[in-house]
Amino acid sequence: MTQRAILCPRCRRLIGSDEKICSWCGTSRSASWWKIINWSRNDSEGDWLVKSLITVNLLYFGLSLLVSINTGGMGSLLAPRQSSLMLLGATGTYPIGRFGMYWSLISASYLHGGIMHILFNLMALRQITPWVINEYGIGRTVIIYTLGGICGYAVSLFAGIQFTMGASAAICSLIGALLYYGKSRGGSYGSSVYREVSGWVAGLFFFGLIFPGINNWGHGGGLVGGIILGAVLGYNERRRENSFDRILAILCGLLTIGVLGWGTMRAVTFLLSPVV
Repeated sequence: MTQRAILCPRCRRLIGSDEKICSWCGTSRSASWWKIINWSRNDSEGDWLVKSLITVNLLYFGLSLLVSINTGGMGSLLAPRQSSLMLLGATGTYPIGRFGMYWSLISASYLHGGIMHILFNLMALRQITPWVINEYGIGRTVIIYTLGGICGYAVSLFAGIQFTMGASAAICSLIGALLYYGKSRGGSYGSSVYREVSGWVAGLFFFGLIFPGINNWGHGGGLVGGIILGAVLGYNERRRENSFDRILAILCGLLTIGVLGWGTMRAVTFLLSPVV
């Protein structure tokens, strides 16, 4: 029987139709999408970015708990007090409208209202971010995460949400970028990406309907922002990352460091201030 050439869904190189494993990248043809998405080409880069995002979220959450202890204790399930979240940069119409905390549009993506809140978000972050890195690269992933989070909370602000925080707006922007990628690329691989990500979107919509307190405006804004950023920035198969992408990613990183540093300084000043 004549062997037919097919396209590997991971590395997009031609392999024989009877090959069970791609001879180029080692991907099994029976692998699910989460097995297809690996970091064989940029493992160290992708690994440090994911670990950095998770670490910063955990450290900032720990700081919010520390501040809460000094303001009268925590709520149930390791939930920081609203005053500590406010100090560190939760966002919404109240922090921005009353105190002009526009910087909170960035810091809010690194704050969480409780242990379950941060665990769910970090599990989603750990699963989705490597996928985006694989298709968009390190620099564009940083841009999408940062600007997409800002977009989500900006929409939330205009919708009148008074007080909100969490990494979910930024995570939704990553989901939006993948949604655009799958639809734009097409083919068997693009279609599988689109189906998988659509499942995430449906899950977000479902949870937003049945659970109170979920910021659906932030989720929706982040999702749309991610779609737009994915289309504007492009993905690896359309063009490689260039100097503009890297410079913008560095600026996003420096802006985030500056904002979180400012929030940390506010918290340290509060912790060191004498009790009257």
